[in-house]
Amino acid sequence: MSAPRPILILQMQRMGDLILSFPLFLWLSKKYPKRQIWVVAEKMFFKELMPVSPQVVYFPWTKAGLNRLRNEQFHLVLNLSHRDEAAKLAGEIKAEQKIGPVLGPDNARYIQGPWQLYRASITLNNRHNRFHWADLNALDVIPLQRIAKTRFPEPRTLDPSQNRIGLFIGASEDAKRPGVWFWSSMAAELLKRGLLPVLLGGPGEVKLGQDVAKAVPQKILNLCGKLKLSEFANVGHTLQLMITPDTGPMHLAAWTGLKVLCLSMGPINSWETGPYQPGHFVLRSNVSCVGCWTCTQPEPICRRGFAPRRIGLVVQRIIQEKTKDLRKIKLPGLDLYVSARQHGLYALKQIHGNEPETARNMLGRVWHGFWSEHFKLTAPGSAKSAFEDLGRDYPRLRASFAKSLPDFSRDLKHALAKSQTKPLPPEFWAKGPPCLRPARSFCQMYLENNDFSPASWRHCLALLEDLSGLVG
Repeated sequence: MSAPRPILILQMQRMGDLILSFPLFLWLSKKYPKRQIWVVAEKMFFKELMPVSPQVVYFPWTKAGLNRLRNEQFHLVLNLSHRDEAAKLAGEIKAEQKIGPVLGPDNARYIQGPWQLYRASITLNNRHNRFHWADLNALDVIPLQRIAKTRFPEPRTLDPSQNRIGLFIGASEDAKRPGVWFWSSMAAELLKRGLLPVLLGGPGEVKLGQDVAKAVPQKILNLCGKLKLSEFANVGHTLQLMITPDTGPMHLAAWTGLKVLCLSMGPINSWETGPYQPGHFVLRSNVSCVGCWTCTQPEPICRRGFAPRRIGLVVQRIIQEKTKDLRKIKLPGLDLYVSARQHGLYALKQIHGNEPETARNMLGRVWHGFWSEHFKLTAPGSAKSAFEDLGRDYPRLRASFAKSLPDFSRDLKHALAKSQTKPLPPEFWAKGPPCLRPARSFCQMYLENNDFSPASWRHCLALLEDLSGLVG
């Protein structure tokens, strides 16, 4: 009897994306215990992560490895990459089911799976997205009930005598991390509180680590550029906490149980890429443009307000496990959250910040409920309830939402009447106020992905009707 056909995951993104795929690997192994899980990823990442990765078979992006895949029969191919070569490979491989971007023999690119299509639709338009990448990786193939039953271990708290605090000073973009002044001031603040800072970073942070260490009056341990990823994970077992931007090593720390305080700044949506396991902390600016896709300011204003003195107090309360006292700390311009689970999916629970809830957060709840219901993830009711809350606290925003629906309807029906098979104007998704752009963007992507079929038009018109039901 032949062995069950394996499952193939294409994850050709950065280290953080690979780590955020680890929960999917676990869920697949539980759902398909007799099937091997094969993963194509960058060797420079998976080689070092294998000691902490779920049990899967990794393949590098090499000619020999890809030829092996092309000659195999798979039960499922799940492409989590946006790279063209990954979509091409997904199209070439033989499988019973394919999810994610797939390039056909005619070079037409289609996205299989409603959640992967939704994920693509929020490119440049993720302002109101409240679904985490790790959850979006899985929702097309893993039932919510299985995801909801998962219990991740709480991050560890060491004996109080262990007073080392990691400072991971790097990030993929300069806008996502503070500079020398902040890190040196942060290290000095920790020293004042009897805590020992340890500078952490990869080869790209060697010079920055040296500059930070020189700016601190007292000698501190600088490990920038000195640790492999596997060694970094081991060092994490000696730390009470790691202060870090939203970056790949942050996800590695959270996955391996090191408690994290994420300084969320720059073009980052914490709901999408915050530390995934429950019990980690996220500190972010509350300026209205926070979580943008690309910053349009001369300098990211979301980096303001991160004061080392106040963050030092936050750190002290976290490692003392005095969470209630965090609400008493003055953090002007910032909100503090803890990662959690809500209805089985990732959530950020606000500990400290604006009261009442901001309009943007409330609108995020509306859209989270709407898409959950639209894709039959949850029963109807949560979106309507969230919209009523929005109308109570922010009637002008509710009115703007309601006023923009007829414009959306007119634009959609005008395009349908003009030609059922021609693409919508490129600017279609961005017309009107931002509060309705998630629906416009999804409809544009949905129609294109279904070649403007009559069924796809009916689907989008039904979506518009469901939105009108929130208002009525």
